Amino acid sequence: MADPTGVVKRPRRLAPLDGLRLVAALTVVFYHYIGQGTRAWGADTSHLFPRAHPIVSYGWTGVQLFFLISGFVICMSGWGRTVGDFAVSRVVRLYPAYIAGVLLTSAVITALPLVTERPTPGRVLVNLTMLQEAFGVQHIDSVYWTLWAELRFYLVFSLLVWCGLTYRRAVLFCVLGVAATILADHSDNRWVLMVVQPENLPFFIGGIAIYLMYRFGANALLWAIVAACYVLGQRQMIDRLDVMADATGAHGSAWVAGGLLLAFYLLIIAVAFGAFSWANWGWLTAAGGLTYPLYLLHEYIGWTLIKRFQQALPRQVLLLAVVTGMLALSWLVHRMIERPLAPRLKRWLKGVLHAFRRDHAERTALPGQPAAPGQATAPGQPTAPGQAPLPQRQPAAPRIARQRSPIAARTGAPGVGCLTAPAPAEHSAG
Repeated sequence: MADPTGVVKRPRRLAPLDGLRLVAALTVVFYHYIGQGTRAWGADTSHLFPRAHPIVSYGWTGVQLFFLISGFVICMSGWGRTVGDFAVSRVVRLYPAYIAGVLLTSAVITALPLVTERPTPGRVLVNLTMLQEAFGVQHIDSVYWTLWAELRFYLVFSLLVWCGLTYRRAVLFCVLGVAATILADHSDNRWVLMVVQPENLPFFIGGIAIYLMYRFGANALLWAIVAACYVLGQRQMIDRLDVMADATGAHGSAWVAGGLLLAFYLLIIAVAFGAFSWANWGWLTAAGGLTYPLYLLHEYIGWTLIKRFQQALPRQVLLLAVVTGMLALSWLVHRMIERPLAPRLKRWLKGVLHAFRRDHAERTALPGQPAAPGQATAPGQPTAPGQAPLPQRQPAAPRIARQRSPIAARTGAPGVGCLTAPAPAEHSAG
């Protein structure tokens, strides 16, 4: 149901989306522990877990589910914000848990270098910036590659936020993103490939299009964008099957990969349209808070624990213990680091941003100068002795503000007396 501005009324909190984020994280966790865990177990995991291995060998697709959700959430986060506020929200969301993850992982693999080499102090310091891939420095944990993909997308999306997010501009961004994916896929220019990242962009764009459906309602153009993103994303996933076969030892099916991606799209669309509104449980939101720390911490720390205790415990018991331990550690990072530090970091960054804006305003403001003798002065200002005051301009009659039509509000078209509905509350990003 739409209000007079054309904005569709939806629930302000999407707890089922938090549940999907946790599902995506757990699929990646089990992929690394069973599908790709030979380094940790010291033996072929397809023989150690013969029933689970063929299933979890597709767990790498959880990253694509993350990217879809991220496109949805980033569009929600940027709506109605300045580019500075958008940047602050992303820094606050990403860095506290990330820095904790880098330090904890570095400490574990330094003390017990069982599955990877000890990192140098310089490598750790560069990793703390989250820009290590840009500098050609190896990740402390290989899962960090997705954060570099997220950062590049944030940078491109921030241009849209800087222009001002409207329905029309967001749709244009999606259309240009689809076109850029197609063109960049045939390019050999490394800068084009780094900025556009055609291997990931369709998933982000698909999430944005679904958010536009969530906020404004569905139409043929948005469905076409979603369909195009699905086709492009499916192609990217099929191209990765051979690479993943080398990592897991299992040759995946293009039909299964495409079916999983279709299921991801349908689930997020269902959440956006309220099909799971009955599952608005608080524990899903709490579980969603564990997702990001779990993703950051699970791989090398989990592999180290498996390697260290594989002779002491049965493999099924050890697997369950490690997953439970990673969930507990993730909760501690969320509760003891993210929750206390994020508000403080946000206040500090807001203060820096406010000081920058104030300084910029002072530098660009024209200083008031007294008028020289015989020079005309502005209405209402004092005049030279013996000079008659200038007549003041009468205020113009107020114009009647016209109400913006639902179509104009829906498309973000300019108008007088623009009515805007409050943006949905920001959802925790992944």
